[in-house]
Amino acid sequence: MKFSENWLRELVEFPAGHAALVERLTMAGLEVESDEMTGGALDGVIVARIVACDAHPDAGRLHVCRVETGQGEVQIVCGAPNARAGLVAPLATAGAKLPNGITIKPAKLRGVESQGMLCSAKELGIDADASGLMELPADAPAGRSLAAYLGLPDACIELSLTPNRADCLGMVGLADEVAAEFGTRAKRFAAVTVTATLSAPRAISLDASADCPRYLGRSVRGIDMAAVTPVWMAQRLRAAGVNPISVVVDISNYVMLETGQPMHAFDEAKLEGGLVVRRARTGETLTLLDGKAVTLDPGFLVIADGRKPLAVAGVMGGFDSRVTASTRDVFFEAAHFAPAAIMGRARKLGLTTDAAHRFERGVDPALPRLAIERATALLVNIAGGEPGEVIEAVSPEHLPKSMPVTLRRARIQRVLGIMVDDTAVEQIFTALGMLVEPQADGWRITPPSRRFDIAREEDLIEEVARIHGYVAIPARLPAGTPPSPRGDESLLPMPALRAGLAARDYREAVCYAFVDQRLLQTWKLATDAVPLANPLSAELALMRTALLPGLVDALRRNRNRQQTRVRLFESGVVFRQAAGQGEAPIETAMLAAAACGSAAAEQWGEPRRALDFFDVKGDLEALLALSGGPGAWTFDTSDLPPWLHPGRAARILREGQPTGFVGALHPSLQAALEVPETFVFEARLAPMRCRGIPVAKPLPRFPSLRRDIAIEVDESVAWSKVAAAIRSELQTIVNELVLFDCFHGPGLSAGRKSLAIGLILQDGSRTLTDEDADRCVADVVTLLEREFGAKLRG
Repeated sequence: MKFSENWLRELVEFPAGHAALVERLTMAGLEVESDEMTGGALDGVIVARIVACDAHPDAGRLHVCRVETGQGEVQIVCGAPNARAGLVAPLATAGAKLPNGITIKPAKLRGVESQGMLCSAKELGIDADASGLMELPADAPAGRSLAAYLGLPDACIELSLTPNRADCLGMVGLADEVAAEFGTRAKRFAAVTVTATLSAPRAISLDASADCPRYLGRSVRGIDMAAVTPVWMAQRLRAAGVNPISVVVDISNYVMLETGQPMHAFDEAKLEGGLVVRRARTGETLTLLDGKAVTLDPGFLVIADGRKPLAVAGVMGGFDSRVTASTRDVFFEAAHFAPAAIMGRARKLGLTTDAAHRFERGVDPALPRLAIERATALLVNIAGGEPGEVIEAVSPEHLPKSMPVTLRRARIQRVLGIMVDDTAVEQIFTALGMLVEPQADGWRITPPSRRFDIAREEDLIEEVARIHGYVAIPARLPAGTPPSPRGDESLLPMPALRAGLAARDYREAVCYAFVDQRLLQTWKLATDAVPLANPLSAELALMRTALLPGLVDALRRNRNRQQTRVRLFESGVVFRQAAGQGEAPIETAMLAAAACGSAAAEQWGEPRRALDFFDVKGDLEALLALSGGPGAWTFDTSDLPPWLHPGRAARILREGQPTGFVGALHPSLQAALEVPETFVFEARLAPMRCRGIPVAKPLPRFPSLRRDIAIEVDESVAWSKVAAAIRSELQTIVNELVLFDCFHGPGLSAGRKSLAIGLILQDGSRTLTDEDADRCVADVVTLLEREFGAKLRG
């Protein structure tokens, strides 16, 4: 919400300067996002009229103008393309200093004397338009100070409003808020009722009355479209970031800014029959005001006549029924739409409009008639015309109703920690336009129809805190001793996993839970994806089904910014559609990592080496080791997803149950994503965090023995299976296993490999003898021969 401070001060008087106003708005929850002064240095700039405009004798793009200043004529050399006889424009006289720092002096331009400078709006710091001279109304008095004529200096203040404060999206509502904050009263806004001078009935039906419970319209015929928007109105529109277009459009925009009620004007000659508010039909098309053709579906609400749709309700009007320079009769509309009927519709069409911004948050259902009357009065006064009667269609049962809320005196003290005087509480709510009924233990308060955000006692307490002032609430620590937090010892804490990855040089990333459908399709992960009913944008339309697409995209962006070695991890929730109709999506907590570049950071102590599969698998195994149970985790190469390299990837299993995947991205996926060779892993968090409760054990009293053996097995036999078999059969005596060599080469049969294993043997009740060790080695060899066809090497 952007507005003119001067306009606000016309609606409410308050004893505060500009800086105090900005601070008070922010401290009351209406954050000031930007604050820009305009027209602050315009001494010596006056209104002037070009009497004659001739070509410069020595420059094709310059004009020599005779300019009336109110005290005579001066000669000005000007290069603006819109300079012409009769034009009224700002003139910076000799000695004037413009906001951009330029001091105007008499000068000769290509041999012709110039005694000042005709100015554009940008040169004066009023607007961003630098396309030509700032054009003022033809009746602007020559010689008058431009600042006085335009009501300058002024401040353009922009508020970043939270979605619950739609009541401040209009100047009248904002004035009431400021009045409450400063303990004053805003001037009463009452639109003058304009008497109809002709009969212009038109049928209006509400086929979607729950979505649009109120619709008003009014014809104004015989208007002069050549009428010029008054300078005061144009200046207020510019201050709000709205460019003046034409008298009818400007009045519609002005009334929206003033009241908060969006409006639209149709060319009445383009309407055929009565109007209907209905759901769009599947495949129905409409060309919008911006010239964009859109295809609608029943999720959209439209305003239509007897033959065609005219506008997307609450979003934008149609091109074919727009007001043009040839329009003589207009039909104003103002309606109340349920926020749910408008929410997300503009974004679905790739649009952002002021109307949708307001209707999505909720507009006062009492405003449409006030807005129609205000717009009619302004149009008749500025452009003439004869108004017809106000036509209204309403469904009272679907209009929102203000419900009273009980506020307890003791609850205010309990929540805020202070006692607020009863009189102050009543003054706060009265100033905010609420109906206050005292009760024995507090008040019964009914909010005005514009305050959709007041629904429970805590909402009222927040209003007390805002207006009373957060600075008036002392900061106190809570009393009592908080209980000591106790975590579940059977779960590995998340900070331990994060610290483990950080210690291995990974950086934590936080990615959007919303992703582009095309990205998921590239990964072949779009199956069962959950679509958003109200996406932020078309690129964020689906909930993620895995962490890796977003994480690898973050890796790509880092690579594009000259980061050659990138190691990222993320923990978060992924979403998939449930099997049953109407059931909530299935949420699964995951942990993922992605890495590319060199295995180690650049240094002098070891040569540079590219990252490989075993580096990332080692990082993963270091994490898995934190959960204990070294034999619980295994890897295999079955059922790999298509986005992994088939020869450099593995499936992660805990006690035989699939948990995730680790490996290199498939080369075709790397090419599609425009990333270098990248290694990743992603696994479910629940199995990774599950661990046995630590149990204290006495230190071993008896020494251990070590026996080394070398066995020959098939290439396909994984070391993890060998180790699991030994631990399973001889867990009481084999304390630890060490694989210290894996050999492929001469001396072995084709398709065979040699594994050199260290057996660490220990008994908790006695010292092992050589005979015990030999017997254990024999048992291991027998086991491996039986399970894997192993052969002991000499």
